[in-house]
Amino acid sequence: MQDRYSSPPSVVVGIDGSRSAVDAALWAVDEAVSRDIALRLVYAINPDRIAGADAHDMARQLARADVAVRDAFTAVESTCKPVKIEVEILQEPPTKALLQASREAALLCVGSIGLEHSAQGRIGSTAAVLASSARCPVAIIHGHDPFLAEQQWVVAEIDGSAASDGVIRFALEEAQLRRAQLRVVVTSQSRFADIRDNHTVADGNRLTTAHLDRRLAQWIKRYPDLDVRRDVIHGSILNFVTKNADSIQLLVAGHERAEGITALVGPPGYATLHNASCSVLICEPQTVL
Repeated sequence: MQDRYSSPPSVVVGIDGSRSAVDAALWAVDEAVSRDIALRLVYAINPDRIAGADAHDMARQLARADVAVRDAFTAVESTCKPVKIEVEILQEPPTKALLQASREAALLCVGSIGLEHSAQGRIGSTAAVLASSARCPVAIIHGHDPFLAEQQWVVAEIDGSAASDGVIRFALEEAQLRRAQLRVVVTSQSRFADIRDNHTVADGNRLTTAHLDRRLAQWIKRYPDLDVRRDVIHGSILNFVTKNADSIQLLVAGHERAEGITALVGPPGYATLHNASCSVLICEPQTVL
């Protein structure tokens, strides 16, 4: 029997019966079409829930899984886009199943709130673990409105390191795919004790902006039709997102910034990004190096 993890790369979507998971599947359609690979809908039944269950309980669990993947399948089909859809129902803990799938996936997509967490109004624990541990890029989707998307930005959060070039490349591809403006945002912490010194801050901003412009120049040449702009901010990217909540559809960030990921997918980030309907795409280490 063929090992399912040796199959060709696909865009994997975690399905759990929630509306958030269906949104993730719809968002992922363009990702699969652009790569000319399959969109794989994965539903995982936690074995702990069926341990000792009778035949009726097992049947209910399988029926629930079947309904969930059918709903997602139908939603994707309704886009009328040329995407090959694969469906898989597994008996594994959801986080484990998706982490295993990430070893071969081109991209892993999940909803921001799983079915179990929708009542509490917080990000699903599965999404949080995947963002920090998956072996491929991970997209955490906060809603999907294709009609609004072209009017909103893709934002790349970078710092001064060379690793950020991978984030820029990924963000450029996303902006091109979604016909969106790209805003490259450098998050900078002042090295000076007194950031109230306006001259010091202004000089620092000029140096950072000049360095960023040099880095962006080589990338912009490869995407001449894109509208690319840059911003230098002091402090948290969440502040930038909050101020521009209605204008951002996707935030692309690097995997190597563990504290940043925690802020993005934890409670502070969830409150900000959910209100803004801003999705997050975390690049994996292989992408940003």
